[in-house]
Amino acid sequence: MGLVLPTDNDAIFSSDPSQFYMYTDRNFEGVVSKPWSGGAYGFTRNQKRTSAGIVMTRLHEGIDIRPLRRDASGEPLDEVRAISKGTVVYVSDSPGASNYGRYIVVHHDWGYGPFFSLYAHLKSSDVAAGETVEAGAKIGGMGYTGAGINKERAHVHVELNMILSDQFKRWYDRHFTTTNRHGIFNGFNLVGMDIAGILIAHRANPSLTIPEYLATQTEVHYKVLIPKSGELPFLRRYPFLARDMDTVQNPTSWEISFAATGVPVAIRPSDRTLSQPVVTFVKPSTGNHADLTVDRLTGTGDSATLSPSGSRYMQLISDSF
Repeated sequence: MGLVLPTDNDAIFSSDPSQFYMYTDRNFEGVVSKPWSGGAYGFTRNQKRTSAGIVMTRLHEGIDIRPLRRDASGEPLDEVRAISKGTVVYVSDSPGASNYGRYIVVHHDWGYGPFFSLYAHLKSSDVAAGETVEAGAKIGGMGYTGAGINKERAHVHVELNMILSDQFKRWYDRHFTTTNRHGIFNGFNLVGMDIAGILIAHRANPSLTIPEYLATQTEVHYKVLIPKSGELPFLRRYPFLARDMDTVQNPTSWEISFAATGVPVAIRPSDRTLSQPVVTFVKPSTGNHADLTVDRLTGTGDSATLSPSGSRYMQLISDSF
């Protein structure tokens, strides 16, 4: 993949990650804090006290990298660079058009499916859609555009994504009345992988691939059986997810294994006939599964059903809408 860091800040590889991640402001049960961990990937935000203890319920699909340099007025000066060779496929130059603020999406073809790095909250963009960029090429400047960010918390938010559907417009128009201003590169259509874990693992093993990382470093949190109607475009895009494809001659459904974050990690054929998606496995929990799955599941223990949000997510990943 030839990954490089998106800024000069390399403290992700140090013993002090607080120097890499931009903190978030937190006020939980009257206690105010600024944890750097809020800028990390995963369930790092929105504490909630539950019967199972305190859990983080909000998923942060990328990493927030703090600036190394500021001018006299506190403006960030760090350059933002492409993490790998690729093609710029989208530039949103309108700071108020989404929570990402000004953002850029770069497509990477590593030989096993389309992957997309996203760089958000930019002060400026220096590239246009269609341009080819090399790893480490400057694509913009760090800023604080987007909702809820001020100069003090200036950072670049970086994601590494899979894309869910190339029919996103139809799905969006079915569920929302607002205008989709970002085409298929709307955040709803991108599922963020653990970019921090991938960067660290890649440094240790430069020949690392995404399939290897997902297969060895990502825990299956739940599985959903989805009715089969023709091909599964998501599997066509990411064929490395296929498992046991020769075990069922005429599959009537697909079982998709997901990480808690919603990242698909395996797809298997099934001969089970059904009319609606059903949850076939969930990692047992004493709390509500909604708190651990971005509200895509509901239930407790080893039993779960899809929430309305989860049903919409399954529609999107299976193009069944």
